[in-house]
Formats: sequence, structure tokens, C-alpha cells
Amino acid sequence: MLVSMSAVLLLGLLIWFLLRIRYLRWADALICGTFGFLLSRTVAAPFVPTFLDGVNGFLGQLRF
Repeated sequence: MLVSMSAVLLLGLLIWFLLRIRYLRWADALICGTFGFLLSRTVAAPFVPTFLDGVNGFLGQLRF
């Protein structure tokens, strides 16, 4: 849950910034779509947090 709240806050700030500078492209639209899935309670919503948990696990295993 903590990762989801952090993702919502981070994506929300990123969307606000992109809208502020009027610079939205297809990748930015994908970010906006992810933000919408995290906030909604649709049938597809459980798949997005599962994907984000997988990315989080992958990034957690990287060693620099």
C-alpha cells in the first residue's frame, strides 16, 4: 500500500508538471493512464498494482 500511495503522489506531481509546461506525448499519456488505474476501482485495477509490485521487486534487486 505504501508503494501505491507513493506512486500516486509521484505520478500526480509528474502529470501536474507536464500539464504546466504543456508537454504531453504518448509516453506521458501512458503515465496518465497508469495514474488513473491506480486511483480507480475497475476490473483492470488489480493488474496495475501487481505490475508495479513486480517492477518494484525488480528494481529492489538491482545493485549499483
